[in-house]
Amino acid sequence: MKGNKAEAVTDRRSFLYGLLRVLAMIVFHTVMPVRFVHRERLDREAPYLLIANHRHALDPIIMAMGIRRQQIVFLAKAELGKNPIMKNLLTRVHCILVDRHKADMEAMRACMKAVRMKKILLIFPEGTRHHEGQMEQIESGTSMIAMRSRVPIVPIYIDRKLSFFRKTTLYVGEPIPYDDLLEQGINAVTCEALNERFRETYREMIRRTAAGNPASGSK
Repeated sequence: MKGNKAEAVTDRRSFLYGLLRVLAMIVFHTVMPVRFVHRERLDREAPYLLIANHRHALDPIIMAMGIRRQQIVFLAKAELGKNPIMKNLLTRVHCILVDRHKADMEAMRACMKAVRMKKILLIFPEGTRHHEGQMEQIESGTSMIAMRSRVPIVPIYIDRKLSFFRKTTLYVGEPIPYDDLLEQGINAVTCEALNERFRETYREMIRRTAAGNPASGSK
């Protein structure tokens, strides 16, 4: 997909982003209620990588509501930007459009720019929405971005799809350790090992949620 994807990564305050965040505060506290467990874990110093399972098209806006200190940069599939007007709107809310079907080096460079500018980078590792909540089919570029960024990786588990008058809960986990993998170098083997840590993290978060103990020390 043509276009400068790095345009989404900027220090300029986005009026549209701010407006959507205000609307989110209203909607997600009333008709589509959302709550965070351990939201304070999102207040860490940027840059860091935020990963989440993906259930609803509005998931990035939920994250924008939960992260109060700064605007986040997030990845979305390139197909969403086929319409020039939609592409412009997505860029204005700090969305990097990525081609999931090939090595998108332009998107990779935009992600690295976000890290250098000390941004919070949101990625849905599965690359598309999955209503069952599992984190099994992970896109190959996710771990590569994580390894190259060398920043903390904070996981969020979304327990159910957004819906009217039913509460959706987002559980914020502790950062996923991967320093030992970095010591082994960035390659296909270590990237797949990190992917497996993503899977194990979400299996454990799902297990804890089902058992009524979603995270150690949860409120």
